[in-house]
Amino acid sequence: MPNLAQITVLIVDDQNAARSLLKKILTDMCVGQVLEAVNGRDALSLVESVPNMVDLIICDWNMPEMTGLEFITKMRAAGMTIPAIMTTGRADRESVLTARDAGVSSYLAKPFSLTQLEAKIRVALARKAAE
Repeated sequence: MPNLAQITVLIVDDQNAARSLLKKILTDMCVGQVLEAVNGRDALSLVESVPNMVDLIICDWNMPEMTGLEFITKMRAAGMTIPAIMTTGRADRESVLTARDAGVSSYLAKPFSLTQLEAKIRVALARKAAE
């Protein structure tokens, strides 16, 4: 698994407070670079314009213009394999399966703890490194 100081994480969430909190958490975890997008459309544009820049995506499900699920689906259809952790208030089995089928690497139901987030990040990066 890569050193967290050497990775770039993209946070995709329409809520400024959620993005700010995640950015602070990631910075405290010594993540090298944190990028932000306010919806799936902006995130897709970013990952398409700068291939191989983002090492991990943390994405909310519910957003205007393009949901997180639509973003992940389009990204996977374009052949991008960036690990993506979906954060959402949807904790039902059907939503988890829908996200998995769309290519989400990991699923994190809100509210989540710092320990849960860090574990999901480490597992996602380890899986990617093993590919």
